[in-house]
Amino acid sequence: MLSIETLILITGILLLLGIASNKFSARMGVPVLFVFLIVGMLAGSEGIGGIEFENYSLAHGIGTAALCIILFDGGIRTPYRSIQSAWKAAGVLATAGVFITALITGLAASWILGLSLLEGLLLGSIVGSTDASVVFSVLRGGGVHIRPKLASTLEVESGSNDPMAIFLTIGLIQVVSGAEPFGVGLLVLFFNQIVLGSVIGLLIGWVGSLMLRHIRLEAAGLYPVMATGLGLTSFGFAAALGGSGFLAVYLTGIVIGNRRPVFHRGILLFHDAMAWICQILMFTALGILSFPSRLIDVAIPALGIAAVLIFVARPIAVFFCAAPFKFARQELAFLSWVGLKGAVPITLATFPMLANLQDASVMFDVVFFVVLVSALVQGWTLPAVARYLKLEVPTRLPPPVTLEISSLQNVDGDIVDYFVDRDCRAVGTMIKNLALPEGVVIALIVRGEQTILPQGRSIFESGDHVIVVLRPALRSLVDRIFAPCDHSTPKSDERGRSQVEPS
Repeated sequence: MLSIETLILITGILLLLGIASNKFSARMGVPVLFVFLIVGMLAGSEGIGGIEFENYSLAHGIGTAALCIILFDGGIRTPYRSIQSAWKAAGVLATAGVFITALITGLAASWILGLSLLEGLLLGSIVGSTDASVVFSVLRGGGVHIRPKLASTLEVESGSNDPMAIFLTIGLIQVVSGAEPFGVGLLVLFFNQIVLGSVIGLLIGWVGSLMLRHIRLEAAGLYPVMATGLGLTSFGFAAALGGSGFLAVYLTGIVIGNRRPVFHRGILLFHDAMAWICQILMFTALGILSFPSRLIDVAIPALGIAAVLIFVARPIAVFFCAAPFKFARQELAFLSWVGLKGAVPITLATFPMLANLQDASVMFDVVFFVVLVSALVQGWTLPAVARYLKLEVPTRLPPPVTLEISSLQNVDGDIVDYFVDRDCRAVGTMIKNLALPEGVVIALIVRGEQTILPQGRSIFESGDHVIVVLRPALRSLVDRIFAPCDHSTPKSDERGRSQVEPS
């Protein structure tokens, strides 16, 4: 048994290795998930680290807690407009899409591994969903910039498809173990997962947003902690009642993030750091849990299952589920390719181990290998696939400076960073000729490395970042002033949302 001092030392080293591997990942284009898992494997009992760890119950706990924080962070960064444009297609992919993927993959796994039909379907269910942590990481920080509707569909799907995968996994484990026959009990399980998870997530999100807006806390650092507490409460309450905690915490994050809590910017920064810590520790811990020698033993059949999953099951599911929603052919191809697997399948693969199923260890090793293949093959090639399919959109650098409104109460004001495109209406126009409404002030213009204090005769140039202070009610008017001539959406912050940063 390791001492607490040794555990703290190991945790610190793993965090530092995770940060170093993230830099390596960014330079080499290797998906960060893959690198973290490799670091964990090297630190494990068969690697140079020699850390003995085969506690599947603890690994399941670490994975669940980390995914809870990651999904909450993803939720608070998801604007309502992304959901409005994508919820129909994402909802079908998150339910019927997962089922079709699990069915096809499960049939292939049963044949390739010589498992029973139910055990094969169980393995297919475990790898049936896309992973939110990986999709958020790739689309928001991995250098892949695609059309907004496509990105929103992938993000909403990955954040909401866990209930279906969990339902299929738990339901099939109960059937295989003889605890529950096919029938009404499984339908009740599915109903509870979706309905209770949704209701509890939305309710706690609504109540929590009111609390964050109206309760005066004396210390600014307590607001992110309070938001975290609300997310954990949502997850735990839903799970205790038989609902999907993952769906609940994601919905709670969406509601809180869109209802503008006090110290909003601080909450975002805090949970961005928390999400990174959770990703590093979760993927590294899951890597330590694996045994490379066992992975070699299942490599050939696992490659066959991964090929069916990537090239057959996911594309068929996307075609049947997303084609009715008027996606272009290239977009359907990209949706098919972004069936990224990550921590969710590995965490779900611990369920058969905890249930002591006969072939549980084989399932775990195969799932782990499939995740490695998915991360390396699909994750590594995503930028090239996006370019090949001509789905990339021009990237914009983040604003070189930011302004904040510092207050521990709600302030009737927004600070918005607009990016001036080449075809923006404001290009070549002096500030005094913009006819800005009362209650709107141009606070700063940033041009390259130069900051310009605006005057009436200051002229906007393409590539400028314009920081505007305004009242929220006037936002739509100013949006139109800085909108491109093709009426596409203007740039504000990294989510296209206004920045009010009380601190």
